[in-house]
Amino acid sequence: QVQLVESGGGLVQAGGSLRLSCAASGSIFSINAMGWYRQAPGKQRELVAAITSGGSTNYADSVKGRFTISRDNAKNTVYLQMNSLKPEDTAVYYCNADIYRGLMTVHWGQGTQVTVSS
Repeated sequence: QVQLVESGGGLVQAGGSLRLSCAASGSIFSINAMGWYRQAPGKQRELVAAITSGGSTNYADSVKGRFTISRDNAKNTVYLQMNSLKPEDTAVYYCNADIYRGLMTVHWGQGTQVTVSS
């Protein structure tokens, strides 16, 4: 069994910062890509940022220059540093990981709410 546990969400004023964390635990051989997605009310889930095991990153255009994704492979943890937050960043943020346990499978966290007030 594999679990992804997110933390760090909350309420912040526009222009503020938050740092999300997501730790993977359980029977894990290795983790390939990890990422953050978000889903706002009435909208589809969208990719925010992703990072490979080697450290290559990819960002949605809407967050480039404001968000930074990083990971600690020894801790099976991925982070999302969010700066200069805007009201339109308000959403439930989900952690995602491609985990190898004999087979490569995709796992999701339970989600953490981020609310940015204007």
